[in-house]
Amino acid sequence: MKLIAKQIIPFIHLLIISLLIGCNSLKTVSFKTPVDTTTKKIHILEKQVFEVEDMGVFASNDFDAAHLNDIKKVNDSTLLISIKPENTPINNSAYYAFKTWSSIPKTVYYTFNYPKGFKHRYIPKLKKNKEWYVIDSSNFFKKDSIITIKVELDDKPLIIAAQEIQSSKDVKNWYSNLIKGKEEYVHFQNFGKSILGRDLPVLDIYKGEKKNKPIIVLLTRQHPPEVTGYFAFQEFIQTILNESKLSQDFLNKYRVLAFPIMNPDGVDLGHWRHNAGGVDTNRDWSVYNQPEVRQTVKFITKQSKKSDSKIILGIDFHSTWYDVFYTNKKRIGTTLPNFIDDWFEALEKNIENYKVNEKPGNSNKPVSKGWFLYGQNATGITYEIGDATPKEKIKIIGRVTAEQMMNILLNN
Repeated sequence: MKLIAKQIIPFIHLLIISLLIGCNSLKTVSFKTPVDTTTKKIHILEKQVFEVEDMGVFASNDFDAAHLNDIKKVNDSTLLISIKPENTPINNSAYYAFKTWSSIPKTVYYTFNYPKGFKHRYIPKLKKNKEWYVIDSSNFFKKDSIITIKVELDDKPLIIAAQEIQSSKDVKNWYSNLIKGKEEYVHFQNFGKSILGRDLPVLDIYKGEKKNKPIIVLLTRQHPPEVTGYFAFQEFIQTILNESKLSQDFLNKYRVLAFPIMNPDGVDLGHWRHNAGGVDTNRDWSVYNQPEVRQTVKFITKQSKKSDSKIILGIDFHSTWYDVFYTNKKRIGTTLPNFIDDWFEALEKNIENYKVNEKPGNSNKPVSKGWFLYGQNATGITYEIGDATPKEKIKIIGRVTAEQMMNILLNN
C-alpha cells in the first residue's frame, strides 16, 4: 500500500501544478526532431538498510541522492550490488550512491551489476570523516565490462558514490551562504515547485534598475549526477559576485538569472537522468510538458517582458565524459553573433595550456541551447565539464569563463 501511494503522489503533484500554471499560455518552440516528454512511470527506490548477516556488513540507501537497488552475497568477501535506472529508455549514465559499514573491520569487494545494455560510467568517489576522495586505482578492477572495487570497512559509514553528492539541501546551503550580505543586488526567490513539491530557486542578479538590462540565463543540474558541471556553475556565479571592478561594471549593465538546481526531485531521488515525471528535462524545451521546465520558461519570459529586456545569452552547465562546449552553428542575425568565437579565443589566451573543445551544430532536439536560439534568437551554449576533470581545473575554467564573458559583453 505504501509503494502504491509513492507511485501516485508524483502524479497528484503534477496535476496540481498543471492546473496552477496551465492557464498561462507560453510560446512553444518547434524542433526538427521532437521528443515525447509526457510524464512516464518511474520506479520509486525503496529506502532501506541492507544487512548481510553472516558477514556483519551493512549498506543503506536511506538518504538524499542515494541509489542502490539491491545487494547479494557472492562469497565471504564479495558482494554484488544491483543498480537499476528510474525508468527506460535512458542514457547510459549509471548512477549509484550508498553508505556501507561493518560490525568489525573487514575488507570487502563490491561488484557492480547493471541491467543488460548498461555499463559502468563513473569512477567511484568515497567519503569518510566528511572528506571526499577518488578511489585509488589499485582498488579498482575491471574485467571485460565488469567493475569491482575493494574497500576497507569498519563501524563508521563509508559513502561510495558515482560523484560527490550535492543534494538539493547542499545546493541551498551553497547559495544561501553565497548571497549573504549581497541581498541588495542578488534577489533570491523560489519561483515554483517541482513535481514532488521541492523548491525551484533562482538568483536574480543585477545592480541598480533592471529596466532594459540585457539578460543572461545560467542553468544547471537538469541531469542529477552531473555535478562537475555544477561545480563550474558555482565558480562562474562566484566570479560574477566577487565585487571586483569587472563584476560591478558588468552588473550595472547586465542582469543574470541563475537557476542552481533545475531538477531537485531527480537529484534527491538519486536518478540517473530524469525528473520525477520520468523525463529528461533537457528534451522538454519545446512544449514544456514537465513543470520544472514550464515554470522556468514562464519565469524567464515574464521577467524579460516585465523589464522590457532582451535575453541575449543562455548557458546550460552539464557534465559528460570530457570537457566540451556544444554550440549552435547559426550565429549571424542572433543577439551576439561574434560572442562564441571571441569567448573561446579569450579562454585559450587566459588559461594556460588550454584548448577549447567545441562541437557546433544547430539543435535538432528540444534542448535548452536550441530554445535560446529558436525561441529567443539568442546565443545558446551547453557547457560540459568532464566526469573526471579535477576540481582545481574546474575552478580555473569556471572563473576564467565568467571573467572573459563579462569582459566581452562589457566591450560589446
